[in-house]
Amino acid sequence: MKRILVANRGEIAVRIVRACRDMGIGAVAVYSDCDRAARHVRLADEAVHIGGNAPGESYLRIDRLVDAAKRTGADAVHPGYGFLAENEDFASACRDAGLTFIGPTAEAIALMGSKTAARKVAIEAGVAVVPGTEEPLGPDVPDATIAGVADGIGYPIMIKAVAGGGGKGMRVVREKGELAASLDSARREAKSAFGDDAVYIEKYIERPRHVEIQVLGDLHGTMLHLGERECSVQRRHQKMIEEAPSVALTPQLRARMGAAAVNAARAAGYVNAGTCEFLLDRNGDFYFLEMNTRIQVEHPVTELVYGIDLVQWQIRIASGERLPFAQEAIAPRGWAMECRITSEDASNGFLPSTGTIRSLRVPAGPGVRWDGGVEQGSEISLFYDPMIGKLIVAAATRDDAIERMERALLELSFEGIETSRDFHLRVMRDDDFRRGDIDIQWLERRLPALLAAPADEGVLQVAAIAAVLLAERDRQAPARANGHGRAIDASDGHGARDSEWTRVGRVEALR
Repeated sequence: MKRILVANRGEIAVRIVRACRDMGIGAVAVYSDCDRAARHVRLADEAVHIGGNAPGESYLRIDRLVDAAKRTGADAVHPGYGFLAENEDFASACRDAGLTFIGPTAEAIALMGSKTAARKVAIEAGVAVVPGTEEPLGPDVPDATIAGVADGIGYPIMIKAVAGGGGKGMRVVREKGELAASLDSARREAKSAFGDDAVYIEKYIERPRHVEIQVLGDLHGTMLHLGERECSVQRRHQKMIEEAPSVALTPQLRARMGAAAVNAARAAGYVNAGTCEFLLDRNGDFYFLEMNTRIQVEHPVTELVYGIDLVQWQIRIASGERLPFAQEAIAPRGWAMECRITSEDASNGFLPSTGTIRSLRVPAGPGVRWDGGVEQGSEISLFYDPMIGKLIVAAATRDDAIERMERALLELSFEGIETSRDFHLRVMRDDDFRRGDIDIQWLERRLPALLAAPADEGVLQVAAIAAVLLAERDRQAPARANGHGRAIDASDGHGARDSEWTRVGRVEALR
């Protein structure tokens, strides 16, 4: 490949551009109106404007993306994640235009993009799935029929959108009286998010872990797994913190889950990077959920633990290269952890925060990685996902990784917007989290206590110093306003010169 069009934005676009640069491949960026000065645009070798701010006017326009690739002489397209990454029509359009789509085939995307079809593939491959419906439940299926299906499965149940993911179109129903309203709500959200209001129902498993297996397959029949990622720290089905490996897996369980993921991927005729997601219960039993037919947001933790550049290998596989690894040679080394930093105010219901990033300080040091799509001066809008970067650390042990993440979070600072940084700090300091005693409902149960946790001691000290300095400034204001070098001392009513050494001494004493 000589030139790749990156059909995405933000940190994943930056990540792909850098991979291209490392491989000596040209990178073409695309951008909407508000992304004109974005970081991924400036890092690329060339950039093409594709439309307005709304995704439907730009990043979701297949025709404009394909045209941009052809006009700039690109011979391949990398979709990243989100937007059109799992859209079979986009993969087909690229193929029809003579462009290499860096990912699975359109047929594999269509097959595994439907959760019900993916369940069938898993069952045929001998992989256990959560009990549930095997066919989509479209709007033509009467509610009474769906109620009968739910009764047969047994409450609690989970309603899920057939198309899409990311927690959209998902509802937990704990009793029969909640079914009708939850079904209507899930269908509306699924229609809005994915243009498809079909849903399916599966048994809701209480307090499982969310464990996913990374797979990598080439065009020559080799299919491997690169271990697991623990993704149980979630809020409203959205992942917030990921790590590799998982405290819940033994080498034997890792091998079993890895083999199940490889079997499911083979059955789907899968190539390139993909992820099989599982629920893992407290008895060590696991159930296939779905397959993500793209690179994952959390791919860096796998890269750091296994020493394999997944984005580069996506490109190499699409170019026809063979995987040089043997499964028995792939083993985790150390521990890696990722925090998704979002432009949200956790203390105010995680409301989105917009504005200009006036300053940004990124942590550094051994074992610290920052995958960010923003910088000082970047504008944060409401048009796109609130994730603005990922802070990733690697260390020898999980305890060491947590300590390193805490240090890195303290060094990370933004001015101009609210972020989730402080919330992640509180999670790192939580006893349950530090023990690894988590499940996919843990954060929802723990959230009130985490949000009520006292502020960071260092922040309190800085705030105290700032308060005293502001009081000092205000005490000097009358003298400055009168043009005199004197201030009123409230203690005795007499004017007294407040010398420079006295003010400096007060500040040093506070320090």
